[in-house]
Amino acid sequence: MIVVASPVQAEALLDAGQLSCPGCAGTLRPHGYGRIRRVRSLGEAPVTVRPRRARCFSCAATHVLLPAGLVLRRADTAEVIGTALAAQARGEGHRTIAAQLGRPVSTVRRWLRRAREPHADWLHEQGVQHAYRADPDILNRELVWPTTLGDALNLLAGAALACQRRGDCPLPVWTLIGMFTRGRLLPPPLRT
Repeated sequence: MIVVASPVQAEALLDAGQLSCPGCAGTLRPHGYGRIRRVRSLGEAPVTVRPRRARCFSCAATHVLLPAGLVLRRADTAEVIGTALAAQARGEGHRTIAAQLGRPVSTVRRWLRRAREPHADWLHEQGVQHAYRADPDILNRELVWPTTLGDALNLLAGAALACQRRGDCPLPVWTLIGMFTRGRLLPPPLRT
């Protein structure tokens, strides 16, 4: 799986032969599409997505090009899940968050459980790396969150806002955070 900022940009890069295989650095070529999925967003209407598939010309491996606004193997956008994680970092409970987002309590509880250690530590590492690249002064600011998850989201949001201010990327904050976390705002669900 490869996270892309924009499906349109990824399509253009694929057609030009400028996307590389993460496994062998070979050239990726278009290779059909994944199945159509409906992903819930913060608005009332779900978003319909059909991820592009690509195949490596060298090693024949196939990859899905996941838009950065989505989270790997989740039915909600990064914005929805990120909003839930930020609410938890502020001290809100899963029932309150579920009511605010209009999601089942069990779904929100599952998200919040998945964002605990060690994944919160991994998110924090990503936040530090991207904050340093975007604006090292972000790391000098005093953190006001009492949890690792809160610190991680604060750093990721700071890095995204710094990228927007510089004009590097006009994408929304949660889409940039999706890029920074490579579609893994939450770890993938456990297989049963």
